[in-house]
Amino acid sequence: MVKVHYFFDPMCGWCYGATSLIGILAEMTEFEIHYHPGGMIPKRAIDPSFRQHILQADSQIAAMTNTHFGEAYKARVANSGEFVLDSYLPTQAFLVGIEMGIEPHLMLKTIQEAHYQDGKELDKAEALQALAVSLGLDEATWKVKMAEATSTMMEEIQESQKLMGRLQVSGFPTLIIEKDGQFVRLPHSSYYGKPAEWEAYLVSLT
Repeated sequence: MVKVHYFFDPMCGWCYGATSLIGILAEMTEFEIHYHPGGMIPKRAIDPSFRQHILQADSQIAAMTNTHFGEAYKARVANSGEFVLDSYLPTQAFLVGIEMGIEPHLMLKTIQEAHYQDGKELDKAEALQALAVSLGLDEATWKVKMAEATSTMMEEIQESQKLMGRLQVSGFPTLIIEKDGQFVRLPHSSYYGKPAEWEAYLVSLT
């Protein structure tokens, strides 16, 4: 089995754009994905002047990747009300979801779609709890595990950031294959919107 390191953030638009590519990779039994959450955005309100930049970037991502950004999400970014982003709580939910038996790529996809399609406020624990219940997870168990997972989440992000430094990873998403002691970046961005070609490329690596 070939190890692939995936450096990502749940609040990264380009990572959302790569969702279909990650799904293809995750379904291929020849590969084992190691997910490294990067902690891109500590919880904060996004300044209105920066929101237009986000929407412009999202338009570029949609055009390149054929990924859909929902009207609820776009309305929330453009709205005059407070727009808070937080990488940390969704990362915590991602880790707890995996611990409770959800496949990592499916857990990440669920979180990304809740944000980028449905405009959910994922800086709030109750929104993530609703997602967990929608996946069939037990609500009471989820609450307990989320309460216990803060330190684990921080450790995961710190370890990811150390590895990013060692491998000279400067942005998300980054995919690096580890084979025979060598670390080689995968040119995933060349395959945005080209799922068949991406799969054929991955097959050539095995």
